[in-house]
Amino acid sequence: KRCHHTKLSDYSWLFVLCCFHPHSIMAFVINGERTSGSEIRSQNVQAAISVANIVRSSLGPVGLDKMMVDDVGDVTITNDGATILKLLDVEHPAAKVLVELADLQDQEIGDGTTSVVIVAAELLKVADQLVKEKIHPTSIISGFRIASKEASKFLQEQMTISTDDLGKDAIINVAKTSMSSKLIGPDMDFFAKMVVDAMLAVKRVNSKGHTKYPVKSVNILKAHGKSARESKFVDGYALNMTVSSQLMKKRIEGAKIALLDFNLMKTRMKMGVQILVSDPEKLGAMRQRESDIAKERIEKILASGANVVLTTQGIDDMCLKYFVEAGAIAVRRVSKDDIKVIARATGAELCMTLANMEGEESFDASKLGHCEAVYQERISDDEVLVFSKPKAKSSASIILRGANDFMLDEMERSLHDSLCVVKRVLESKTVVPGGGACESALSIFLENFATQLGSREQLAIAEFAKALLAIPKTLAVNAALDCTDLVAKLRAFHNESQKNPEKSELKWYGLDLDKGIIRDCKKAGVLEPGQSKLKSIKFATEAAITILRIDDHIKMDKQQEEGNAYEQAVKSGSING
Repeated sequence: KRCHHTKLSDYSWLFVLCCFHPHSIMAFVINGERTSGSEIRSQNVQAAISVANIVRSSLGPVGLDKMMVDDVGDVTITNDGATILKLLDVEHPAAKVLVELADLQDQEIGDGTTSVVIVAAELLKVADQLVKEKIHPTSIISGFRIASKEASKFLQEQMTISTDDLGKDAIINVAKTSMSSKLIGPDMDFFAKMVVDAMLAVKRVNSKGHTKYPVKSVNILKAHGKSARESKFVDGYALNMTVSSQLMKKRIEGAKIALLDFNLMKTRMKMGVQILVSDPEKLGAMRQRESDIAKERIEKILASGANVVLTTQGIDDMCLKYFVEAGAIAVRRVSKDDIKVIARATGAELCMTLANMEGEESFDASKLGHCEAVYQERISDDEVLVFSKPKAKSSASIILRGANDFMLDEMERSLHDSLCVVKRVLESKTVVPGGGACESALSIFLENFATQLGSREQLAIAEFAKALLAIPKTLAVNAALDCTDLVAKLRAFHNESQKNPEKSELKWYGLDLDKGIIRDCKKAGVLEPGQSKLKSIKFATEAAITILRIDDHIKMDKQQEEGNAYEQAVKSGSING
């Protein structure tokens, strides 16, 4: 019966009818394509596995490189997982999750990007098999969370080694392990020491008393020519610029550095300023005064004792003459980032203006920075300005040499990864054995742990343990070794170490991919940051859970853009064209 108390529109009436008639059906029309259930889950898993397969062959010390060519034709040759995935134009939304996962690992740790993607894809693969065996995704997710938590706890309690017990050699070994899979692997002894020296040079303590090692404070410059072993470490900051005039000195000992954020040019009137001149002779005096203002500013800066002047803006030829006469070095158009690093290292203060509280112009000597020497050095076809041994805070630069751009770019990426790894070890002071030792130990531990549970999560935890073996298996396959035989032996070692307390030393054993045997990774110096493994397992688990939770995919159709209103009116005949 129609309700007389309320006036209902036709659509509202239809809705009320549907409410009162439970057997009536309203069709929900989606302007797009919908995929749900097992179909979308399988699609997501396949997309994740496809992404992991791209980087899988680049894992380990004998991993292969990838050549990436973009739409412009620029070529990048690398085996860094994060770089490879960043350059891929991935469209599938689930695959994008793994690309973002690699990027997150790169930002947090700097290394381990390939392994985190492989573990995440393997977790999805085993989860998909469990779903097909009628295990609910919620039970699998719950099991994965328990496994991740227990794995992190086991790593921290059983597999972690303090660097205080191993000394400085442990930090060099961590850098070597990071470099072993890169282009600079054959020269890792040479570069590892360079990287550790660079990170120790930029050590600083913040206001809370925490020791920090900022990677950005290490400046990496690239120059063509010579071999990689002729790269060098500079105890100071190397600026990729030259002095502004060839007549200036190329070296100054006991440098006093002034940093400016304004230009040193002949002063000009501001826009819109007009001067009416009655006496033409006064014009010459005005032009002379314009030149004298710039000259007085330079004299005030030089009078403070400054013999090296850097500015973010320009210096004209007339002003350069005064610096040449004073025997000082002047550099123009220095980037703000470089100026800030030099200010921090030398103790200089970046000066925005010479104006003081009295309304006059002055430059105080307390704003100057100090370093042992500033000199210009020629490297290949370029010249760099080196600020050697700054007084306030130590700084570091690495000048890389190589045959071509591809090689130099890959060397820079490799060094950046190693610097990040060394930073993590120096800050957390913990390392874990490499060579697949952690994954094998965790696999045995989680298998035993799963048998103690009487709930549905038992299956998920057992599959989680199986998924972790993807790392040692991939390492062995990439080294052209029998992965089944090696991984079985490795598992036997770790099973013995966990069951027999007298043989607990076996937990440090991992793969030796050069000789195809099992060895003690702690003695061999194959070490990785403890934070890297912990974050890797947590990130991979979270990424797998994120994709596993999806059971519906709705892709909306693109709305057709409305045409020109005038054209439509002409077509309809409402107006005459």
